[in-house]
Amino acid sequence: MSGCGCFPVNLDRSRRGSFKFSKRSSSSGSSRGLTADLNGGNLEKDSMVVCFGEMLIDFVPTVSGVSLAEAEAFKKAAGGAPANVAVGIARLGGSAAFIGKVGEDEFGYMLADILKQNNVDNSGMRFDPHARTALAFVTLTKEGDREFMFYRNPSADMLLQDKELDENLIKKGCIFHYGSISLIEEPCRSAHMAAMDIAKKAGCILSYDPNLRLPLWPSEDSARKGIMSIWDQADFVKVSEDEIKFLTEGDDPYDDKVVMEKLFRPHMKLLLVTEGNNGCRYYTQEFKGRVAGVKVDAVDTTGAGDAFVAGILWNLASDLNLYKNESRLKEALLFANACGAITVTGMGAIPALPTKDAVHQILGKSTT
Repeated sequence: MSGCGCFPVNLDRSRRGSFKFSKRSSSSGSSRGLTADLNGGNLEKDSMVVCFGEMLIDFVPTVSGVSLAEAEAFKKAAGGAPANVAVGIARLGGSAAFIGKVGEDEFGYMLADILKQNNVDNSGMRFDPHARTALAFVTLTKEGDREFMFYRNPSADMLLQDKELDENLIKKGCIFHYGSISLIEEPCRSAHMAAMDIAKKAGCILSYDPNLRLPLWPSEDSARKGIMSIWDQADFVKVSEDEIKFLTEGDDPYDDKVVMEKLFRPHMKLLLVTEGNNGCRYYTQEFKGRVAGVKVDAVDTTGAGDAFVAGILWNLASDLNLYKNESRLKEALLFANACGAITVTGMGAIPALPTKDAVHQILGKSTT
């Protein structure tokens, strides 16, 4: 498509909950995003985490253990891993911003408003008048695990262009966080690469959660190559045991030798392997180890990994040398494990993300 056709939006809500918006002119013809109206709007580089990628609408059956066809009702919730992480950090009391593209539609405006309500800087969002906001229908098994059906052919998040990036916002962050879904299609892939380059040159820590969603990729091989194509540039990587098995084509995800030889890189500051309710493993240049999980009764695992990432990035943003102190790192990872544990006790990702007080409360109970 020639030109983005997007325009800046001033967003407001009437008392009846409808959205009001107005066009603002732009000399460049590209969008400048939403005007952020947040407390402490000028966020400092020493504490801000900028999250890049997709934001969408999740439709989750109100009853677990049924297929999409069998579900009689769905609960609508904001989703998208990078956006979940941004909200998770803000809910813990940190500073976060989101950069991505949604449709110029009711769902897109709703998502922007949700970020604003959760104190996430949404000034890096863009709106596309020719593509819809992405939708995902999520099936929950009886164990609370998920299966996905996506509607994005193409969705607006896939159409973000590098000329639409808010470079100044990226440079404000001390951490730049992203996933792999934005690598699947052009022009978003080029925008993703450009944003990483801006962040790297600005001295940001690059944080990568591959967040494998195989149905979105053309093939397993393209997913594996796409995810690994930017692996070497990351300072911090979070990966699940299932993703290790996929990326190494079947190797044992619990084997430290596999992790160190095939996934850890000489320049990496921190590599984390999540193991669901069993906790996580950590690998740095100097040490490695394990931190136990926090046991809860799971209702819905949606967003658990994002909550974990939010918990560790919130800690890392306040101490960029955290990975050098094993004792401090283990405390931060226990905190992150608790963030993930709390999230699985509620339905949906963003609604279930915890506050700092909630995390301290559950950690207090687990140690008594």
